[in-house]
Amino acid sequence: MAIASVNPATGEVEKTFDALSEAEIDRALERAATAFGAYRLTSFEERARWMNAAADVLDADADRIAATMTAEMGKTLSAARAEARKCAGALRFYAERAEGFLADRDADAAAVGARQAFTRYEPLGPVLAVMPWNFPLWQVVRFAAPALMAGNVGLLKHASNVPQTALFLEELFRRGGFPEGVFQTLLVGSAQVERIVRDPRVRAATLTGSEPAGRAVAAAAGDEIKPTVLELGGSDPFVVMPSADLEAAARTAADSRCLNNGQSCISAKRFIVDEAVADEFEERFVAHMSAKRVGDPTDPQTDVGPLVDEKARAAVEDLVADAVGKGATILCGGLRPDGPGWYYPPTVVTGVTPRMRMFGEEVFAPVASLFRVRGVSAAVELANATGFGLGSNAWTTDPDERDRFLRELDAGQVFINGMTTSFPELPFGGVKRSGYGRELSDLGIHAFCNAKTVWIG
Repeated sequence: MAIASVNPATGEVEKTFDALSEAEIDRALERAATAFGAYRLTSFEERARWMNAAADVLDADADRIAATMTAEMGKTLSAARAEARKCAGALRFYAERAEGFLADRDADAAAVGARQAFTRYEPLGPVLAVMPWNFPLWQVVRFAAPALMAGNVGLLKHASNVPQTALFLEELFRRGGFPEGVFQTLLVGSAQVERIVRDPRVRAATLTGSEPAGRAVAAAAGDEIKPTVLELGGSDPFVVMPSADLEAAARTAADSRCLNNGQSCISAKRFIVDEAVADEFEERFVAHMSAKRVGDPTDPQTDVGPLVDEKARAAVEDLVADAVGKGATILCGGLRPDGPGWYYPPTVVTGVTPRMRMFGEEVFAPVASLFRVRGVSAAVELANATGFGLGSNAWTTDPDERDRFLRELDAGQVFINGMTTSFPELPFGGVKRSGYGRELSDLGIHAFCNAKTVWIG
């Protein structure tokens, strides 16, 4: 795949880049290994100073990088600015808390016959991050902030359609003061990933992306006995019970399904509504979806910009056509607009059955599947009837129903009466085909550390 910025709103190529040669990749890996030897010995105080400085740089350049993200992958400019602010906050979060997260953890010395016993957390070394285009800044920062604060060094293989954002990230950490080689962007194609994972100078890998990409990275890393963290998408349920605030639920449902132009792993995709309130919820939900304004992502009035490329739009059209051809009904949307750019309208489909591809595949567009069920047990059963398990969402004010959803929804995250999102303070990750391992919180910084046992007699 070419490494190029192609504007999804126009379809025009804005800038192309040459991929690194084999010799250039080797030099980058050697820089990372050399940098780690010295960087691992720096203090938390030094790392925090550089991390806070990087946050200041990001705040100052928020408008510039927001415009770049919008031009490269099509998110609205307001969403891009919010992403930049969120990233600056995460940098400061780990600058402030890393030392506490990684403090020595005392054990019961007497029980193990020692004068002193504890666990010490130490960095692993260079970590390869294979990252996607949909949140091109946030996905990287949520790996890089904890990894660098732990004393690791980062190697970024970003999606090939966001090279300018990828290069900005290397510039960001360099301008923050991090030593040379501590964070590098590698402009390489996917064919080079396995070779990099297998290089002995790389000690671990993390990937956010598709199932095939996750399997490939996990297989190579496993063969080399290297740890990985994988986040591979989802088909998140959004359950609405009779006690819910239906207007708030319907409004949030539309906002979640259209977040990032419908291209978010943890956005709700399957809307499961108790039949007692299904008619009213459907009416409100379709109205909110239909009211979303589709258009130029740089226009402040736009709610939904274009999909990332023509291939993505064609894939969504195929999924919708398959469902309709097998008996599903479109309640709104469903037709591409005329004109340039890879736009697709907010769409609600009902009557989806297991015969349809949409039932089991992740739909990466502002397209919602709407289901009717009777009672909590049926809602939980349908919610869990997927190979994915990233996020989940339930709306109820009944304490018993809430407890059942918390206990029985098979996902890495359960949000009650609010939209699923990610926070530096909370662990992020999934189960089943959505991957394994956790990012963010204290778990995210421990992911790429050696928990070294220390016993002193």
